[in-house]
Amino acid sequence: MAAAHGHHSDGPDDVGGEGSPSVFRQAVAGLQGVLLRPEIELDATPPPQRLAPFSYALEAAVVVDDEELADGRLILLHDPAGHEAWGGTFRLVTLVHADLEEEMAQDPLLPEVCWSWLTGALEARRVPYAAPSGTVTRAGSHYFGGLRERPPSTQIEIRASWSPIEPGGPAAGGERTVPDTAAHLAAWCDLLCQIAGLPPGGAPEAGVVTLPQRRGPQSR
Repeated sequence: MAAAHGHHSDGPDDVGGEGSPSVFRQAVAGLQGVLLRPEIELDATPPPQRLAPFSYALEAAVVVDDEELADGRLILLHDPAGHEAWGGTFRLVTLVHADLEEEMAQDPLLPEVCWSWLTGALEARRVPYAAPSGTVTRAGSHYFGGLRERPPSTQIEIRASWSPIEPGGPAAGGERTVPDTAAHLAAWCDLLCQIAGLPPGGAPEAGVVTLPQRRGPQSR
């Protein structure tokens, strides 16, 4: 479990060594030292190797009273040559999922609401981004045989990517500036907490919809 008053995100001491671009190393450094809510457990994890020349990944879980309410992975991609679909040299990719209460699972607007949580989290942190895309999937499970005692369950999954906009053009010496990856990580953690059913900042706010918190034995 995380410390009682939150903890900081982790990152390796060296990412790609001397062979990786300075802007990538700076972007990864931005993912370190972010103060997280105490419910979030976050660690570095091996990134996929074929999505971009340089990549770095984090995995996180929202844990309350030893129960995991949501989990996800955030991947930072960097292509120094740029990528037409990205509109830049950086891209963030995520997969987030959580179990749902039965009444929430039946809401026909749930996919739209979940997608709005992602864009809303980025906008609430005032982080510039572009070219968002993704899917929201709702899947139900029924258990049989040795698992027949488990009640049916429904999971929500968000797969998404977006481009963190770099705050300017080339810096002095032709080096490109670095996007505020720390702010993007904070927004992503906000999304995780929201899909887990936690109120923003640990206290309820008027007009903010979250999934109901799940309690009791895990259904999966």
